[in-house]
Amino acid sequence: MMIEEFLNYLQYEQNRSELTVKGYGDDLKAFESYFKNLDGHDLSWESVDSDVIRGWMENMMDKGNTATSINRRLSALRSLYRFALSRKLVSKNPTRTVVGPKKGKPLPQYLRESEMDRLLDDSMWKDDYNDVRARTIIIMFYETGMRLSELVGLDDEAVDFLNHQLKVTGKRNKQRVIPFGKELEEALKKYIALRNEQIAQRCEALFVTKKGERIKGSQVRQEVRKRLSLVSTLKKRSPHVLRHTFATAMLNHEAGLESVKKLLGHQSLSTTEIYTHTTFEQLKRVYANAHPRKE
Repeated sequence: MMIEEFLNYLQYEQNRSELTVKGYGDDLKAFESYFKNLDGHDLSWESVDSDVIRGWMENMMDKGNTATSINRRLSALRSLYRFALSRKLVSKNPTRTVVGPKKGKPLPQYLRESEMDRLLDDSMWKDDYNDVRARTIIIMFYETGMRLSELVGLDDEAVDFLNHQLKVTGKRNKQRVIPFGKELEEALKKYIALRNEQIAQRCEALFVTKKGERIKGSQVRQEVRKRLSLVSTLKKRSPHVLRHTFATAMLNHEAGLESVKKLLGHQSLSTTEIYTHTTFEQLKRVYANAHPRKE
Protein backbone atom coordinates (compact mmCIF):
# COMPACT_ATOMS: atom_id res chain seq x y z
CA MET A 1 0.00 0.00 0.00
CA MET A 2 2.76 2.44 0.97
CA ILE A 3 4.69 1.73 -2.24
CA GLU A 4 1.61 2.43 -4.37
CA GLU A 5 0.98 5.76 -2.63
CA PHE A 6 4.59 6.77 -3.16
CA LEU A 7 4.57 5.79 -6.85
CA ASN A 8 1.35 7.75 -7.40
CA TYR A 9 3.02 10.72 -5.75
CA LEU A 10 6.00 10.43 -8.11
CA GLN A 11 3.82 10.09 -11.19
CA TYR A 12 1.05 12.58 -10.57
CA GLU A 13 2.59 15.16 -8.23
CA GLN A 14 6.23 15.03 -9.26
CA ASN A 15 5.53 14.29 -12.94
CA ARG A 16 8.25 11.67 -13.09
CA SER A 17 8.48 9.58 -16.25
CA GLU A 18 6.83 6.20 -16.50
CA LEU A 19 10.26 4.56 -16.73
CA THR A 20 11.49 6.28 -13.56
CA VAL A 21 8.36 5.33 -11.62
CA LYS A 22 8.71 1.71 -12.73
CA GLY A 23 12.38 1.68 -11.66
CA TYR A 24 11.50 2.98 -8.20
CA GLY A 25 8.73 0.42 -7.92
CA ASP A 26 10.98 -2.50 -8.87
CA ASP A 27 13.66 -1.47 -6.36
CA LEU A 28 11.19 -0.95 -3.51
CA LYS A 29 9.33 -4.20 -4.15
CA ALA A 30 12.67 -6.02 -4.11
CA PHE A 31 13.38 -4.62 -0.64
CA GLU A 32 9.87 -5.46 0.56
CA SER A 33 10.28 -9.03 -0.64
CA TYR A 34 13.63 -9.21 1.18
CA PHE A 35 12.42 -8.10 4.62
CA LYS A 36 9.16 -10.04 4.47
CA ASN A 37 11.04 -13.25 3.78
CA LEU A 38 13.62 -12.94 6.56
CA ASP A 39 13.51 -16.05 8.73
CA GLY A 40 12.38 -15.46 12.30
CA HIS A 41 11.13 -11.95 11.63
CA ASP A 42 7.68 -10.50 11.12
CA LEU A 43 8.55 -7.10 9.74
CA SER A 44 6.58 -4.21 8.32
CA TRP A 45 7.67 -0.91 6.78
CA GLU A 46 7.25 0.61 10.24
CA SER A 47 9.36 -1.98 12.08
CA VAL A 48 12.24 -2.14 9.59
CA ASP A 49 15.41 -0.69 11.12
CA SER A 50 18.82 0.30 9.80
CA ASP A 51 20.29 -3.17 10.49
CA VAL A 52 17.70 -4.74 8.17
CA ILE A 53 18.65 -2.27 5.43
CA ARG A 54 22.35 -2.97 5.90
CA GLY A 55 21.61 -6.69 5.71
CA TRP A 56 19.79 -6.10 2.44
CA MET A 57 22.80 -4.23 1.06
CA GLU A 58 25.15 -7.05 2.11
CA ASN A 59 22.82 -9.55 0.46
CA MET A 60 23.02 -7.58 -2.79
CA MET A 61 26.81 -7.41 -2.56
CA ASP A 62 26.97 -11.18 -2.09
CA LYS A 63 24.96 -11.56 -5.28
CA GLY A 64 27.48 -9.47 -7.21
CA ASN A 65 25.58 -6.17 -7.46
CA THR A 66 27.79 -3.14 -8.04
CA ALA A 67 28.11 -0.23 -5.64
CA THR A 68 26.33 1.96 -8.21
CA SER A 69 23.35 -0.40 -8.37
CA ILE A 70 23.11 -0.73 -4.57
CA ASN A 71 23.33 3.04 -4.05
CA ARG A 72 20.55 3.56 -6.60
CA ARG A 73 18.25 1.19 -4.70
CA LEU A 74 19.19 2.77 -1.40
CA SER A 75 18.32 6.17 -2.83
CA ALA A 76 14.88 4.89 -3.83
CA LEU A 77 14.37 3.59 -0.28
CA ARG A 78 15.42 6.93 1.23
CA SER A 79 12.95 8.75 -0.99
CA LEU A 80 10.15 6.41 0.04
CA TYR A 81 10.80 6.86 3.77
CA ARG A 82 11.03 10.65 3.47
CA PHE A 83 7.68 10.62 1.70
CA ALA A 84 6.14 8.20 4.22
CA LEU A 85 7.39 10.26 7.17
CA SER A 86 5.94 13.46 5.70
CA ARG A 87 2.55 11.72 5.27
CA LYS A 88 2.76 10.13 8.74
CA LEU A 89 2.67 6.64 7.26
CA VAL A 90 5.68 5.75 9.45
CA SER A 91 7.06 7.30 12.63
CA LYS A 92 10.77 7.11 11.80
CA ASN A 93 13.21 7.02 8.88
CA PRO A 94 15.59 4.03 9.26
CA THR A 95 17.62 5.05 6.18
CA ARG A 96 18.91 8.19 7.91
CA THR A 97 21.95 6.50 9.45
CA VAL A 98 22.68 4.09 6.57
CA VAL A 99 25.70 4.82 4.39
CA GLY A 100 25.87 3.28 0.94
CA PRO A 101 28.93 1.38 -0.36
CA LYS A 102 31.73 3.43 -1.84
CA LYS A 103 32.14 3.24 -5.57
CA GLY A 104 35.39 1.43 -6.21
CA LYS A 105 37.65 2.44 -9.04
CA PRO A 106 37.37 0.03 -11.94
CA LEU A 107 40.25 -2.42 -12.10
CA PRO A 108 42.79 -1.69 -14.83
CA GLN A 109 42.22 -3.60 -18.05
CA TYR A 110 45.19 -5.54 -19.33
CA LEU A 111 46.14 -8.18 -21.89
CA ARG A 112 47.04 -11.70 -20.87
CA GLU A 113 50.59 -12.83 -21.51
CA SER A 114 49.35 -15.33 -24.11
CA GLU A 115 47.70 -12.46 -26.01
CA MET A 116 50.92 -10.44 -25.96
CA ASP A 117 52.86 -13.47 -27.18
CA ARG A 118 50.49 -13.80 -30.13
CA LEU A 119 50.61 -10.09 -30.89
CA LEU A 120 54.41 -9.93 -30.93
CA ASP A 121 54.89 -13.11 -32.96
CA ASP A 122 56.84 -12.35 -36.15
CA SER A 123 54.09 -13.85 -38.30
CA MET A 124 51.77 -10.98 -37.31
CA TRP A 125 54.01 -8.33 -38.87
CA LYS A 126 55.36 -7.19 -42.24
CA ASP A 127 58.80 -5.72 -42.83
CA ASP A 128 57.62 -2.31 -44.05
CA TYR A 129 58.22 0.91 -42.14
CA ASN A 130 54.76 1.22 -40.56
CA ASP A 131 54.75 -2.33 -39.21
CA VAL A 132 58.32 -2.22 -37.92
CA ARG A 133 57.63 1.09 -36.15
CA ALA A 134 54.29 -0.13 -34.73
CA ARG A 135 55.80 -3.36 -33.41
CA THR A 136 58.66 -1.45 -31.78
CA ILE A 137 56.22 0.97 -30.14
CA ILE A 138 54.13 -1.88 -28.73
CA ILE A 139 57.21 -3.69 -27.41
CA MET A 140 58.37 -0.45 -25.80
CA PHE A 141 55.04 0.07 -24.02
CA TYR A 142 54.97 -3.54 -22.88
CA GLU A 143 58.61 -3.72 -21.79
CA THR A 144 58.87 -0.32 -20.07
CA GLY A 145 55.34 0.64 -18.96
CA MET A 146 55.89 4.23 -20.06
CA ARG A 147 53.07 6.68 -20.73
CA LEU A 148 51.97 7.71 -24.22
CA SER A 149 53.28 11.25 -23.77
CA GLU A 150 56.64 9.87 -22.61
CA LEU A 151 57.00 7.66 -25.67
CA VAL A 152 56.04 10.44 -28.08
CA GLY A 153 58.55 12.75 -26.40
CA LEU A 154 61.52 10.38 -26.75
CA ASP A 155 64.50 11.60 -28.77
CA ASP A 156 67.30 9.45 -30.15
CA GLU A 157 69.61 10.59 -27.37
CA ALA A 158 67.28 9.07 -24.77
CA VAL A 159 68.28 5.56 -25.86
CA ASP A 160 71.41 4.14 -24.23
CA PHE A 161 72.17 0.82 -25.94
CA LEU A 162 75.41 0.33 -24.00
CA ASN A 163 73.64 0.28 -20.62
CA HIS A 164 70.28 -0.93 -21.93
CA GLN A 165 68.31 1.97 -20.52
CA LEU A 166 66.00 4.80 -21.57
CA LYS A 167 65.89 8.30 -20.11
CA VAL A 168 62.22 9.30 -19.90
CA THR A 169 60.68 12.68 -19.07
CA GLY A 170 57.44 12.13 -17.19
CA LYS A 171 54.84 14.29 -15.45
CA ARG A 172 56.00 17.68 -14.14
CA ASN A 173 59.17 17.21 -16.24
CA LYS A 174 60.52 14.61 -13.82
CA GLN A 175 63.09 12.36 -15.40
CA ARG A 176 63.59 8.68 -14.66
CA VAL A 177 65.66 5.89 -16.14
CA ILE A 178 63.99 2.67 -17.30
CA PRO A 179 66.00 -0.46 -18.15
CA PHE A 180 65.12 -2.54 -21.20
CA GLY A 181 65.89 -6.02 -22.42
CA LYS A 182 67.10 -7.88 -25.49
CA GLU A 183 63.76 -7.94 -27.33
CA LEU A 184 63.34 -4.18 -27.24
CA GLU A 185 67.01 -3.67 -28.12
CA GLU A 186 66.63 -5.78 -31.26
CA ALA A 187 63.36 -4.09 -32.22
CA LEU A 188 64.83 -0.60 -31.74
CA LYS A 189 67.93 -1.36 -33.78
CA LYS A 190 65.85 -2.76 -36.62
CA TYR A 191 63.49 0.22 -36.55
CA ILE A 192 66.27 2.83 -36.37
CA ALA A 193 68.18 1.21 -39.25
CA LEU A 194 65.05 1.18 -41.43
CA ARG A 195 64.15 4.75 -40.42
CA ASN A 196 67.63 6.05 -41.24
CA GLU A 197 67.57 4.27 -44.57
CA GLN A 198 64.15 5.47 -45.70
CA ILE A 199 63.80 8.91 -44.07
CA ALA A 200 66.77 11.13 -44.70
CA GLN A 201 65.30 14.43 -43.49
CA ARG A 202 63.84 14.13 -40.00
CA CYS A 203 63.72 15.76 -36.58
CA GLU A 204 65.53 14.55 -33.44
CA ALA A 205 62.55 12.42 -32.34
CA LEU A 206 62.96 8.66 -31.96
CA PHE A 207 59.61 7.79 -33.51
CA VAL A 208 58.79 9.76 -36.64
CA THR A 209 56.28 9.73 -39.48
CA LYS A 210 57.27 9.03 -43.08
CA LYS A 211 57.64 12.80 -43.48
CA GLY A 212 60.28 12.83 -40.74
CA GLU A 213 58.07 14.60 -38.18
CA ARG A 214 57.65 13.53 -34.56
CA ILE A 215 54.80 11.05 -34.35
CA LYS A 216 51.66 12.38 -32.66
CA GLY A 217 49.88 10.79 -29.71
CA SER A 218 46.70 10.38 -31.79
CA GLN A 219 48.64 8.40 -34.41
CA VAL A 220 50.10 6.10 -31.76
CA ARG A 221 46.67 5.55 -30.18
CA GLN A 222 45.16 4.67 -33.54
CA GLU A 223 47.98 2.25 -34.35
CA VAL A 224 47.88 0.53 -30.96
CA ARG A 225 44.11 0.15 -31.08
CA LYS A 226 44.29 -1.44 -34.52
CA ARG A 227 46.97 -3.92 -33.45
CA LEU A 228 45.41 -4.88 -30.10
CA SER A 229 42.12 -5.57 -31.89
CA LEU A 230 43.82 -8.52 -33.55
CA VAL A 231 44.31 -10.41 -30.28
CA SER A 232 41.95 -8.91 -27.69
CA THR A 233 38.24 -8.30 -27.21
CA LEU A 234 38.78 -5.65 -24.53
CA LYS A 235 36.60 -2.58 -25.03
CA LYS A 236 39.56 -0.41 -24.17
CA ARG A 237 42.55 -0.98 -26.45
CA SER A 238 44.78 2.00 -25.77
CA PRO A 239 48.47 2.56 -25.01
CA HIS A 240 47.46 2.83 -21.34
CA VAL A 241 46.21 -0.78 -21.48
CA LEU A 242 49.77 -1.78 -22.38
CA ARG A 243 51.04 0.22 -19.39
CA HIS A 244 48.57 -1.74 -17.21
CA THR A 245 49.73 -4.95 -18.89
CA PHE A 246 53.36 -4.17 -18.05
CA ALA A 247 52.58 -3.49 -14.37
CA THR A 248 50.40 -6.58 -14.01
CA ALA A 249 52.99 -8.83 -15.66
CA MET A 250 55.75 -7.47 -13.40
CA LEU A 251 53.76 -8.13 -10.22
CA ASN A 252 52.64 -11.55 -11.43
CA HIS A 253 56.32 -12.42 -11.84
CA GLU A 254 57.12 -11.34 -8.28
CA ALA A 255 58.48 -7.84 -8.84
CA GLY A 256 58.27 -5.69 -5.70
CA LEU A 257 55.59 -3.02 -5.51
CA GLU A 258 58.15 -0.29 -4.79
CA SER A 259 60.16 -1.27 -7.88
CA VAL A 260 57.06 -1.19 -10.11
CA LYS A 261 56.19 2.23 -8.63
CA LYS A 262 59.58 3.60 -9.67
CA LEU A 263 59.41 2.09 -13.15
CA LEU A 264 55.95 3.57 -13.75
CA GLY A 265 56.93 6.97 -12.37
CA HIS A 266 54.15 7.04 -9.77
CA GLN A 267 54.42 9.64 -7.01
CA SER A 268 52.54 7.56 -4.46
CA LEU A 269 52.61 3.84 -3.70
CA SER A 270 48.82 3.89 -3.34
CA THR A 271 48.55 4.61 -7.08
CA THR A 272 50.54 1.47 -7.84
CA GLU A 273 48.59 -0.67 -5.37
CA ILE A 274 45.57 -0.87 -7.68
CA TYR A 275 47.54 -3.44 -9.68
CA THR A 276 47.69 -5.73 -6.67
CA HIS A 277 43.89 -5.97 -6.91
CA THR A 278 44.29 -7.02 -10.53
CA THR A 279 46.74 -9.75 -9.67
CA PHE A 280 44.55 -10.89 -6.78
CA GLU A 281 41.62 -11.23 -9.18
CA GLN A 282 43.84 -13.42 -11.35
CA LEU A 283 44.83 -15.42 -8.27
CA LYS A 284 41.16 -16.00 -7.42
CA ARG A 285 40.51 -17.31 -10.92
CA VAL A 286 43.45 -19.69 -10.65
CA TYR A 287 42.13 -20.91 -7.29
CA ALA A 288 38.60 -21.37 -8.66
CA ASN A 289 39.93 -23.47 -11.53
CA ALA A 290 42.45 -25.51 -9.60
CA HIS A 291 41.41 -26.13 -6.00
CA PRO A 292 39.80 -29.57 -5.51
CA ARG A 293 37.44 -28.28 -2.80
CA LYS A 294 36.49 -25.04 -4.59
CA GLU A 295 32.78 -25.97 -4.66
